[in-house]
Amino acid sequence: MFYGPLHFLLIREIGRRLRATGGARTLLDEDATVVDLGCGTGVAGAAWVTASGCRARVVGIDRHPWALQEAARTYRDFGISASVRKSDLATSELPRQSAAFLAAFTLNELPDGVRDQLMTTLLGRTTLVDRAKARASLLVVEPLAGFVAPWWDRWRRTFEGAGGRADEWRIQVELPPILQKLDRAAGLDHRELTGRSLWLGSST
Repeated sequence: MFYGPLHFLLIREIGRRLRATGGARTLLDEDATVVDLGCGTGVAGAAWVTASGCRARVVGIDRHPWALQEAARTYRDFGISASVRKSDLATSELPRQSAAFLAAFTLNELPDGVRDQLMTTLLGRTTLVDRAKARASLLVVEPLAGFVAPWWDRWRRTFEGAGGRADEWRIQVELPPILQKLDRAAGLDHRELTGRSLWLGSST
């Protein structure tokens, strides 16, 4: 109810700015499949599709049944064609076809070995050759604080070496009234949303 909407606003604005700066002229093809890794309540996938301006399909993957129920409702409320799958990212079978992979506030929750293996798998699906042919892409979003993701710099170098980009974001937003009230009640101030992203897509 609180952090979900904040994450939605942040990821939506990241998508819009990537498009505006030419880093992702087309975030998604009209018939793309977005694989929302560790989807939680589905806000990241919904935000990414919303930012793209297209009607992509979403596959939400999470290991928590309650989260998957919430994700299915989120996708449905946004009018997004979607399915959800109960699976652990350490063992999940990812789609073999071209897809837009999204990992928002997910990878830092994984053990180092699992995260490194997942990076190898995802980047293997999102190579320059594959992207030129099939419009594959990969977006990673994590908090701005460096201590949260000590692995970030290594991943950033890998993304940039593959032709991708890394960004840090400080985005001014107007929170909906209910979020403003919750923000004040918690003694917080989210008029500025922060995060960082790694993007490897067909137009980077």
